[in-house]
Amino acid sequence: MEIAKLHYISQGKTPKEHIQNIKNVCESGVKWVQLRLKNESPPTILKTTLIAKSICEAYGVKLILNDYLEIAKELDVDGVHLGKEDSCPLLARKLLGPEKIIGGTANTKKDCRGLIDKGVNYIGLGPFRYTETKKSLSPILGIDGYHNIIVALRLKKHNIPIIAIGGILQTDLNLLKETGVYGVAMSGWLTNTANLEEKINTIHARMRKKIPMNYAK
Repeated sequence: MEIAKLHYISQGKTPKEHIQNIKNVCESGVKWVQLRLKNESPPTILKTTLIAKSICEAYGVKLILNDYLEIAKELDVDGVHLGKEDSCPLLARKLLGPEKIIGGTANTKKDCRGLIDKGVNYIGLGPFRYTETKKSLSPILGIDGYHNIIVALRLKKHNIPIIAIGGILQTDLNLLKETGVYGVAMSGWLTNTANLEEKINTIHARMRKKIPMNYAK
């Protein structure tokens, strides 16, 4: 199961804005979208997910739904991402089956080990820095936080894809790669940037580049 190195987490003040932003990034070369709608009714989530799925399928993009397991199953999206307060990955796997992608949010080594034990396919580890995307923000990790957690996981022979998340900018990519992260999730920066296709191509190139992990810290 291939996990993309660049994840777009949808953003917008309304479901309609989420859909437009998803369309923009799909047109510009993103291959992985997480639809993250909070504080909306289940019928609105269902309708918005259906539209997002249609767009993603047209561009060959994987669609991951943030939580809402029943809707993910009903609409047969590619997978789900589960926050720390969302459903258990074991329940998600039982409901969605072995072929679907299940990701989870982590902030600590303990969080990561728990998600690995529950069989997730990737871990969204963060936040890297302060971000307004989330209302209840876990402690900021920074470069040293990623480095320390990933080294600890490697020592235990855990090679699960770690996706850095939380206020990440293009200028952060090289330093993040040195910590050993597999990929990055970006939201606000991709939503609000100009020259989107050019910048997405640049991010893809940087995340594919081989940069040795720095163990010296």
